[in-house]
Amino acid sequence: MWFWILVVLLSMDGITGWWWWRGRREHRYDREIIVAARRYGIEAALIKAVIWRESSFESNVRGSSGELGLMQIRPAAAQEWAQSERIRNFSFEHLQHPQSNILAGTWYLWKLMSRYRGVDNPVPYALADYNAGRSNSLRWNSGAAATNSARFIAQIGFPKTKLYVESVLRRQEHYRSQAGLKPD
Repeated sequence: MWFWILVVLLSMDGITGWWWWRGRREHRYDREIIVAARRYGIEAALIKAVIWRESSFESNVRGSSGELGLMQIRPAAAQEWAQSERIRNFSFEHLQHPQSNILAGTWYLWKLMSRYRGVDNPVPYALADYNAGRSNSLRWNSGAAATNSARFIAQIGFPKTKLYVESVLRRQEHYRSQAGLKPD
C-alpha cells in the first residue's frame, strides 16, 4: 500500500516538475520577443508561435538546409536583415545569439507580411512563404486565394507546409489567450 502511495506522489512530483520546466522554457525569450515585436510591428504571440514551431525554444538548433537558431534563419535572409539594419561586420554565426536571431526572424516575417498587404489576413501567406519559399507561395496564391486567407490555406499544395501554417496559427491563438508574454 505504502509503495503505491509513494509511486503516485513521485509521479505527481515528476509531472509538476515537467510542467514547470516546460513553462519556464516557453517564457525564457519573452523579453527578446517583446523587443522584436515592438521594433517591427509584429504581434508577439505570432513570433513566439514561430519560435515554438521552428525550434521548440532551443537556441542552438541547426536545420538541414543551413537554417540557424530559434527562428531557423537561412543565410540569405540573415544577410538581408543585416544590410537593412546596417550591421557592420555581420557574420551568420551572430544568429546563434537569441536576441539577434529573434530580431532577424521577426524582420523577415515583417518583410513577408508586407508582400501581402491586400489580403484579409497576411499571416498565413507569410507563414507559407517563410516555410516553403516565395515561388511556392505564389503558386498557391491564385483565384479566390489571392485575397482570402482561408482559401489560400486550402490551396497549399504541400501537406507539411499546410500543417506548419495551421499549427503556427493555432499556437498563436494559444499565446494570445495566455495572460501575456512575461518579460523577466
